[in-house]
Amino acid sequence: MEQVVGIGGVFFKARDPKALAAWYREHLGLPVEPGQAYAAFTSAGAGEQTTWSVFPADTSHFGPGPSTSMVNYRVRNLDAMLAQLRAAGAKVDDKVDDYDFGRFGWATDPEGNRFELWEPR
Repeated sequence: MEQVVGIGGVFFKARDPKALAAWYREHLGLPVEPGQAYAAFTSAGAGEQTTWSVFPADTSHFGPGPSTSMVNYRVRNLDAMLAQLRAAGAKVDDKVDDYDFGRFGWATDPEGNRFELWEPR
């Protein structure tokens, strides 16, 4: 059985992503560069990166539902995980994105929450 091996990212919507990211930088110390809306963390000892990012309120990246946030789960084998979810009857997007830093797929849980799966290179 395929399993999630970590959290690749936490994403949420905001009316003003850059201003909200700056607030998190100032008040929580997140490593957000000025003028950006994301931060990257490296897990101590594991060397695995987790991304924190604020998206525009009208983004379609979280799917068509009303969700205001999305979690990215790190997996070892994206194709196997997507097949496993399909076999279980989950709604799985046909689209898979391939980048230098990994492959991405999306699915929706039984309550309509869209999540992202990431197979790092």
